[in-house]
Amino acid sequence: HPCILECFPSPTSDLLKENKSLEVTASSRHYVDRLFDLDPQKVLQGVIDMKNAVIGNNKQKANLIVLGAVPRLLYLLQQESSSTELRTECAVVLGSLAMGTENNVKSLLDCHIIPALLQGLLSPDLKFIEACLRCLRTIFISPVTPEDLLYTDATVISHLMALLSRSRYTQEYICQIFSHCCKGPDHQTILFNHGAVQNIAHLLVSTSYKVRMQALKCFSVLAFENPQVSMTLVNVSVDGELLPQIFVKMLQRDKPIEMQLTSAKCLTSMCRAGAIRTDDSCIVLKLDHDLKHAHELRQAAFKLYASLGANDEDIRKKIIETENMMDRIVNGLSESSIKVRLAAVRCLHSLSRSVQQLRTSFQDHAVWKPLMKVLQNAPNEILIVASSTLCNLLLEFSPSKEPILESGAIELLCSLTQSENLALRVNGIWALMNMAFQAEQKIKSDILRGLSTEQLFQLLSDSDVNVLMKTLGLLRNLLSTRPHIDHIMSTHGKQIMQAVTLILEGEHNIEVKEQTLCILANIADGTTAKELIMTNDDILQKIKYYMSHSNAKLQLAAMFCISNLIWNGEEGSQERQDKLRDMGIVDILHKLSQSSDPNLCDKAKTALQQYLA
Repeated sequence: HPCILECFPSPTSDLLKENKSLEVTASSRHYVDRLFDLDPQKVLQGVIDMKNAVIGNNKQKANLIVLGAVPRLLYLLQQESSSTELRTECAVVLGSLAMGTENNVKSLLDCHIIPALLQGLLSPDLKFIEACLRCLRTIFISPVTPEDLLYTDATVISHLMALLSRSRYTQEYICQIFSHCCKGPDHQTILFNHGAVQNIAHLLVSTSYKVRMQALKCFSVLAFENPQVSMTLVNVSVDGELLPQIFVKMLQRDKPIEMQLTSAKCLTSMCRAGAIRTDDSCIVLKLDHDLKHAHELRQAAFKLYASLGANDEDIRKKIIETENMMDRIVNGLSESSIKVRLAAVRCLHSLSRSVQQLRTSFQDHAVWKPLMKVLQNAPNEILIVASSTLCNLLLEFSPSKEPILESGAIELLCSLTQSENLALRVNGIWALMNMAFQAEQKIKSDILRGLSTEQLFQLLSDSDVNVLMKTLGLLRNLLSTRPHIDHIMSTHGKQIMQAVTLILEGEHNIEVKEQTLCILANIADGTTAKELIMTNDDILQKIKYYMSHSNAKLQLAAMFCISNLIWNGEEGSQERQDKLRDMGIVDILHKLSQSSDPNLCDKAKTALQQYLA
């Protein structure tokens, strides 16, 4: 009978929160009111103050949007009577608002911000153009913005191409807009027909890294599965050097990983389109599957994704939502290079920490199939990571659990528990523990049969505490629900009771002993299984000893055993109560009912009521 402690907020704290939010809204209202001042200089100062207030403050951004700042800012931005400085500052504030949440971007789109900013690009003032482009870039890279909004007016693309020559900022922002808004062959064709290849090519040798990188990304999306673009790229030269040669230079190890990967994408698209042969002299390190350099790149990419997704759910979601990402990982699991396979498994392990993804993406891509394949005759370093991933795929909420069981996982995991490698032993028993949780009786029997009593004893006497704890966890999961407890104890009862005795007598830490007493409590919940405890005086004395132990966790676990043995209304409860009273258990319960520990006190009182009923 667990005691659930709910935490109720005090009325005072609620009041404080309310006042605080009113304060923020009031100050936000002040910012908006200043936008309507009759003095243009005061309006300008108001916009500048608003700019400083919203930087990095999502709550302030949301407040200003709710209070109607966006329509007024757009009005000021479009007014020819507004000074260029005011129009520029308005574009900067709008860009900052767009950097908030996706809801912010939706609000900006609802106010028709894109046509207003595109109109702003016709201005002769470069600073204003750059501010409009920066804001457009932020809006277009948001997942809530439809890419087609860029293509509604044909003159927009032409004008953006013309603006590419204005500054390094216009180059960076426009290339970023193009690469984010180029989804599929229709968009590729529009950009290609407007001279994207010729206009962007020379940016690959820009002095600015950001410009080079955004130009490279543009080519990677333009050439993706597009033979027309790929064939054109082969013959384009910049400063006397052909584009494929520039891409190869960008593959070099001294270049940032992001640049190496993106240039590899460009060359891969060109190879697939037949624009360049894989053994072409311009690709010195031919991008073939057996290519060492390509392997190193893929390995680096998987490692990077594994690190990024290790501890952050939002990042894991973004990685999985990356186009074709799961397919790439699944393909990586069957790579010829062991290093790439290992990196792909690491990436998969990192992503498998997400409950949401285990239920969705992992199931959609049937990840368990290639994973089970990887586990066959793999070197230990791959086996360790792959079996860790399998532990996660076997959690009770994972839809992959059932097909993994059907594919012979029990035999595989039981063999891992016999490994000389400690990590593999831990993973093998951990996965079996997860598999046994709320499992059917047949699965539990199969696990016990696969492990064998001898191996179970071996694991319970393992020198590593992790192995021991996970084995006890497995036993606890096997011995749950009455029919299962009775069935297992009828076939393996003698050996399990021996193991329990062995551990309770051994030199083990509190956690190990607590887990063992919890197993005893589960056995005591069985209908016929509880007799194995009642007829074992040695075990009863140990339960009595732990009821008076100095550690409250052990006392509580021992008490669960007693409660399950004396519970009224179950056959033989009176005889069990009498025997335990004769042993002095009732006296201990009376003492514990006075305990300062509320859990012990409640449990003791509940147990005493069984005697009084």
